[in-house]
Amino acid sequence: MEKVKIVLDADVLIHFCEAERLSMLPEILPEFEHVILDVVYKEVFPIQNQLDNQIRLLKNIKMEAFSPSGEMLFEYAKLSKTRGKGESACMSYCRFTNNVIGSSNIRDIKDYCKQNRITYLTTLDFLYYAYKRGIMTEDDCKKFVEDVQANGSKLPNIDITKYIPENLI
Repeated sequence: MEKVKIVLDADVLIHFCEAERLSMLPEILPEFEHVILDVVYKEVFPIQNQLDNQIRLLKNIKMEAFSPSGEMLFEYAKLSKTRGKGESACMSYCRFTNNVIGSSNIRDIKDYCKQNRITYLTTLDFLYYAYKRGIMTEDDCKKFVEDVQANGSKLPNIDITKYIPENLI
């Protein structure tokens, strides 16, 4: 049986690179296949070398061509009028393949995902699972958030011991 995929959007990938924890990302939820659509890969030029190492050497994240047709193509075209290409590709792909989105761009994805019953995981959700599974400590999670913020990205300061994801998997 094929594993359910977590289709990773740019912001989650960037956060894990900024915290120097990209290699850990697939280890947090190993029961899923971790995928980057080629559309998203093109958006993350500054971290492509890190992703290439992850894809080619560790082989725990896979690159997948996004070549929609039929309803998925129509949905992608509709979404990309008001959202980024990466988010649009991830959302339309997951809607028609019953996979999970890994994105922290809540403003662009939350309502759509709820309306279409698509499970999504944010960077904080990944931290939650890393903490709950003993992969990261509370201090590791705090440092992760600090590192991401120090590198110019937005991520809220949270107490991981009290955090509850919106989508439990």
